[in-house]
Amino acid sequence: MTPGPSPNRPPHMLLEFDMRFVIALILLVLTGCDKESQAEGQAQPASPVKSDKSGQSDILLESADGSRATLSYKNAGQKAPTASFTDADRQDVTLADFAGKPLLLNIWATWCAPCKAEMPTLDALVKREKDRMNVIVVSQDLEGSAPVLAFFKETGVKNLVPYTDADNAILAAFNNAIALPTSILYNSEGKEIWRISGGVEWDGAEVAQLLRAAD
Repeated sequence: MTPGPSPNRPPHMLLEFDMRFVIALILLVLTGCDKESQAEGQAQPASPVKSDKSGQSDILLESADGSRATLSYKNAGQKAPTASFTDADRQDVTLADFAGKPLLLNIWATWCAPCKAEMPTLDALVKREKDRMNVIVVSQDLEGSAPVLAFFKETGVKNLVPYTDADNAILAAFNNAIALPTSILYNSEGKEIWRISGGVEWDGAEVAQLLRAAD
């Protein structure tokens, strides 16, 4: 029997089908080679490091004493947590009690060396900026106010109020995702502007400029 097209399919339909299949196969191979060549021969561009206020990349800060910290704007615009902590009279306080002025919140503990190192310049900052902003430090010591009061007396801290958070409610409000010390600047409406992880010298020119962001 002489071979030929299927009796149910005319010859021109069989040829048309075969050609479409061949063309599709060729395009598939060529496209795959092009993608593979690009992946092997061209490195992916790195994301640029942004240093302005709208950027999402962290910025390294280095103080005159060599200490380093990280400045981040990633959480800018977030509202301050509503968690309560305790003042010197053992009364409950929240960050909302400081509304109406910009607020610098410092989260620290007496067992944290970088925290203690920045406390004298934070104490001076309270006096220097008292008319423009609130500066508070909230200890995460589980023992409450006793170690804080002892440290303040030992180091001559006079302007800072010994706020304490023995239940670590502030840390929980941040999902325990922050390290000590962490300082967060809020505007007068209670929205975050930036945060710094690590100790800094609060009397430095660079930090003074950063604080002006709350104006």
